[in-house]
Amino acid sequence: MMATQLLRLNEVERLSPCCIRVLGGNPGKFTLQGTNTYLVGTGHGRLLIDTGEGRPGWKAAMQKVLQDENATVEKVLITHWHLDHTQGIPDIASLCPGATVFKRDPTHNQNGISDGQEFAVEGATLTAVYTPGHTTDHTVFLLREEDAMFTGDNVLGQGTGVFENLEVYLASLEKMKTLFTGRAYPGHGPVIEDGPERVSGYISHRKQREEQLLQTLRSPKPGTSEMRSWTPMELVEVIYQDVPKELHIPASGGVIQILEKLEKEQRVRRDSNRWKL
Repeated sequence: MMATQLLRLNEVERLSPCCIRVLGGNPGKFTLQGTNTYLVGTGHGRLLIDTGEGRPGWKAAMQKVLQDENATVEKVLITHWHLDHTQGIPDIASLCPGATVFKRDPTHNQNGISDGQEFAVEGATLTAVYTPGHTTDHTVFLLREEDAMFTGDNVLGQGTGVFENLEVYLASLEKMKTLFTGRAYPGHGPVIEDGPERVSGYISHRKQREEQLLQTLRSPKPGTSEMRSWTPMELVEVIYQDVPKELHIPASGGVIQILEKLEKEQRVRRDSNRWKL
């Protein structure tokens, strides 16, 4: 997840009549301002999207919000398995012992989520949509009342995200952009007012990175017309030269994904750890 200047976000903020964001208290270069968790609904029983990574500050903030709202969490919906989204599950279990946890590919004491499954409380109806790419179990949630989407880590409020499988990720983005017209509530970063536009921007960005990579691979060796071969990190140093060096290692994962996609398309080939057209 790459972003330069981060906007300041409040620890707790009401974003709409039926949505309150509580930051996970875990800011960092990969988590941005921290993991976003969302309390959704308007009645006593609420839905909670993601749980942070178990920081004491998040539990205290969530407890206060629930007291102020005279609310409890009925169902916890997990967007994906990464620890900064799931390690707060024991905290919410202690605050709301009756809460049921739902996650695609559930583990012990969790319930599964199927594509198209609905979760409803007073003031909010969420529909789960299976959107792998960032992880194999990634799920987003459509908020019917606002024609909005909780995008998890497939789309962030600032910067760009990482992914396990580029082809699958792009297919999920193409699917996501057609499903809503309103806001995107991301797993990290601020609210995105025009959600579909940001999703389309992510798709364009990935295509731009692919073209940058191909242009770099076309570069001949200095003083010759011979095409050189490149390691992924050498490509990163050219393509991501405007990105801080401490983020080059995670960026290399995305470059390898692009190379593997191009290899399947028979547009590049590899020799050990070196690549060329």
